[in-house]
Amino acid sequence: MLSKIVKSGLTRRTFLQSTAAAAAASSLPRMALAQDKVIKIGFLAPLTGAVAAWGKPGLDGCEIWAERVNAAGGIKLSDGDYMVEFVGYDNEYDPAKARTGATKLIREDGVSFIMMLGGDTWPGVQPVADKTGMLFSTLLPSDLSPDTTTLIAPAEVHPIYNVTGVEWLAENKPELKTAVMCAQDDALGLPSVATYLAAFEAAGIEMLDEPLLFDPATTDFAPVVTKLIAGNPDIVCLDTCYSDYVHPIAEQLFQQGFKGQIISCTADFYDQMISKTSEEFMEGFVFQFPDFDDPALNADNINFSDPNGFYAEFNKRFPGQWGAVSWEYASIMDLWKAAAEKAGSAEPDAVITAMKDGQGKHAFGDADWWGEELFGIDNALVGDWPVVAIEGGKATIKEFRNIPAWYEKHGDLLVKHMQAYDQMWNQRG
Repeated sequence: MLSKIVKSGLTRRTFLQSTAAAAAASSLPRMALAQDKVIKIGFLAPLTGAVAAWGKPGLDGCEIWAERVNAAGGIKLSDGDYMVEFVGYDNEYDPAKARTGATKLIREDGVSFIMMLGGDTWPGVQPVADKTGMLFSTLLPSDLSPDTTTLIAPAEVHPIYNVTGVEWLAENKPELKTAVMCAQDDALGLPSVATYLAAFEAAGIEMLDEPLLFDPATTDFAPVVTKLIAGNPDIVCLDTCYSDYVHPIAEQLFQQGFKGQIISCTADFYDQMISKTSEEFMEGFVFQFPDFDDPALNADNINFSDPNGFYAEFNKRFPGQWGAVSWEYASIMDLWKAAAEKAGSAEPDAVITAMKDGQGKHAFGDADWWGEELFGIDNALVGDWPVVAIEGGKATIKEFRNIPAWYEKHGDLLVKHMQAYDQMWNQRG
């Protein structure tokens, strides 16, 4: 994916920094004439910096989504048809900047909906949401609480989908008996650590040591990996590490001779990891995010429109940048558009009421609004999620697994570990 970048000697981080000016552009082309009615959607996420891989590709995907929708006549509300325009704001994964961005998007830009990555930036935005009643979305259901009823998690159900990868490994590779884990010590890493611990316990896989939590400022991962594999584990779990961590950790595992199983939430830009290690080393690497040219996504239950065509168009426009979030924000917009058209209005109250009326059309199938026990509110759209493995140098969907079915059997373990890491909604300060 990053062949051109690798050949030029650029790293993922320096590539993102070199494109910062483009990433920080305030809006996307809406392909609308001056006389058209326009609905503005806010995109409040990291577009530069270490976490940009979970923001910028999503905004790029929204550009494709907007062009498709506008070309088909726009969003059809009770008072006419509207073109859609995205207004981006780079919060740099900083809570204060996220709060400033949310205020600007609402007061100055007049957006009707704001999409976020979430995590450490959500506490900065929550007061704005509470004061204005604006509808926000997050990719991290761990942001949810009953304190904010206008925050939804309609696409990604991080971190609870990670249980599906562990469950699949335990059933398909029963010889794997022991595991270790590392993660950055932040709002993305900690709830995922708790989830993986619950999943490993449910699967009967022994943790050889406590999860190794490293400072997000870490750049030298050789000592981390040396300590991680000292006990010769069968499985190394990379939790929800950012791509700027997953890549050097995988490279160190290769250089230090690790021969076991690797499982991670994401494997963004895995072609680059293969180029720095080997296809043999990366064979069987398990994670949770498919490429959208996968034939399994053409099944009748999939609710994402033309996934193969979307993937091809994305890679044509943004070569080497497909990742975990490239499709997710667009998928959220599918749900938002359907709800707005059902309600005949783009007003936040009307949209969320229509959106939560019955089952939701999640990208990977019909799903239920869920989460009261874990998040204090049923504002996460939860159903099936794919387990993905790298085979022959290519991401391949191995199976879709049902998250609520796992939770029904093992929910007590997830609550136990979430509580131990102070990640339950009523523990977070």
